[in-house]
Amino acid sequence: MRYGKTEALLQLALELSASHGGLSLNDIETMFDVGRRTAQRMRDAIARVFPQLEEVPQPDRTKRWRLPTKALGRVSEFHIDDIMALEIAADILDRDNRPDAAISVRRVEAKARASLRPDDARKMEPDLEALMQAEGVAMRPGPRYKVNPQLVEDLRHAILACREVRVRYRRRYETIERNRTVHPYGILYGQRHYLLAFVPEENEVRNYSFPNIIGIEETGNSFVRDPSFSLAEYAARSFGVYQQEPFNVVWRFSPDAAADARDFLFHPSQTMENQPDGGLIILFQAGGLLEMAWHLYQWGDAVEVLEPEELRVIHERSKVSWPARP
Repeated sequence: MRYGKTEALLQLALELSASHGGLSLNDIETMFDVGRRTAQRMRDAIARVFPQLEEVPQPDRTKRWRLPTKALGRVSEFHIDDIMALEIAADILDRDNRPDAAISVRRVEAKARASLRPDDARKMEPDLEALMQAEGVAMRPGPRYKVNPQLVEDLRHAILACREVRVRYRRRYETIERNRTVHPYGILYGQRHYLLAFVPEENEVRNYSFPNIIGIEETGNSFVRDPSFSLAEYAARSFGVYQQEPFNVVWRFSPDAAADARDFLFHPSQTMENQPDGGLIILFQAGGLLEMAWHLYQWGDAVEVLEPEELRVIHERSKVSWPARP
């Protein structure tokens, strides 16, 4: 028996209950990767099983629906898979140098455990312990700079309140301390975490690496965030973190490496072209030449750079024949 459709409907019921503003048909399409007719059938199925489904009035006349929380009864209770997922998520956040977020996730996990009925908790404990011993998070090499939780908290407050801050920092290979008054826009997490901030003096958004920030203080002034700035779009301009004007990128993977490359998301804008010999061409637009070179080194002679020329020259000098691929 196939349970996929039933699980999808149960998940939709949970999402409808969790969304105070309700879900539209477009939301259902996106959430479950289905077409309009399927989204309508899913909504209608929920309405048949849960007559409490209600339409949420909207000023733009878009139809949205939600379920009262009590309508789900015990369906909305936590399962062992939910607890385990929170455990793994916290471990991954610890590994990726996000101790602040790991603490928050473990707090949610504690609340989830506390919400369980005593009998359910006792039954779950042995299985949960066995799963925790059987699953782990792989170590990821990379910088493990100590993150100051107070810095993260202060930056979040300034970002949410649109408060101007004075940043004391030193550049990576310098000992001189500098001061810069900036408008904090967001935080970009990666191997190194970065503050993204608009610098009025330079009239542009700049990155400030967390390990190089000595301290921050609010100036007492507010700022108006540029409504056109999108953190997601800003990050997508680059292959990694380093910002430069996007350029055309074309890589050709050998037939032997094509299957592996097809499983990779190199960039959100990428497209793929299958080649007659079984090879694969990846195309996208982004900046970050140096980080591309670092990544391509792992692929060695399994990839050929067709564009840009500068990256092709760098890769040709460092091309290695590896016994395995990323």
